[in-house]
Amino acid sequence: MDVKDFYFDLPQELIAQDPLEDRSSSRLLVLDKDTGAVQHRIFKDIVEYLRPGDCLVINDTKVIPARLFGVKKDTGAKVEILLLKRREHDIWETLVKPGKKAKQGQS
Repeated sequence: MDVKDFYFDLPQELIAQDPLEDRSSSRLLVLDKDTGAVQHRIFKDIVEYLRPGDCLVINDTKVIPARLFGVKKDTGAKVEILLLKRREHDIWETLVKPGKKAKQGQS
């Protein structure tokens, strides 16, 4: 399997920032493996593509850019930030590793 097989161009404006109330209206990208043709559908259309024996795994988590990596300016130490919940446009509830050593404005 080649990782490049999983690459496709997805314009930034088409990436969900928040989940839809009606999850069945979420976008569905369909790639025809034989022709390379791409279709933009909605999730409830997925039944058209399922065959007997297929396994569909439903993920009910929120759509967010989940993990950020940084480096502290003063020490060069690595910092990992997990975004949990958006509080305001640019303010997030987060988990930071290492939590005790990371202070606002350091990375």
